[in-house]
Amino acid sequence: METQNYLQDLKEIKELMNKSSQFISLSGLSGILAGIYALIGAVIAYFLIENHTSYYITLESKTFKLILLTAACVLVASLVTSYILTVNKAKKVGESVWNASSKRLLINFFIPLVTGGIFAVLLLKNGYYGLVAPITLIFYGLACVNASKYTLRDVRYLGITEIILGLFAVEFSGYGLYFWVLGFGICHIVYGAVMHYKYDR
Repeated sequence: METQNYLQDLKEIKELMNKSSQFISLSGLSGILAGIYALIGAVIAYFLIENHTSYYITLESKTFKLILLTAACVLVASLVTSYILTVNKAKKVGESVWNASSKRLLINFFIPLVTGGIFAVLLLKNGYYGLVAPITLIFYGLACVNASKYTLRDVRYLGITEIILGLFAVEFSGYGLYFWVLGFGICHIVYGAVMHYKYDR
């Protein structure tokens, strides 16, 4: 009897330690909405590319600037939505949004993400357009895997999926937009739905 109580105490201590080291207030619904925003952005980008008059899209072209503006709008909308829904969920579970766990999460997420973003800009600058989609998927995946140590484990699986898609996108470099749809659109919706079903309901 004493042994069972001792093991139960150890289990409770372990659970408390895990909760204190992990940020558990990520919203699955924010992942679903981010995926929807990405799909809308991809549709807009597709029509911009289809209606481009020249054969090549240069960095100075109006089409490229509109695609960049679309991507920026998708990113901002995703971040704002994620922040609002995360704050709401944190209040429900009694967790502070800005704590040691969330700081570690953000730091470990943004280091690979910012590195990948700079790498993508350098690729664009040097004319390696076909590698931009794979690089963004791979570094986003690495960011998710790196940050998953401080949040829900499902984020790790999302990251691994993004990395795999990024590697496939290298092999099929002419289909970058479609891999973006899969990675940033459909995968976000699927994983967001899974997380919402498991943790948010």
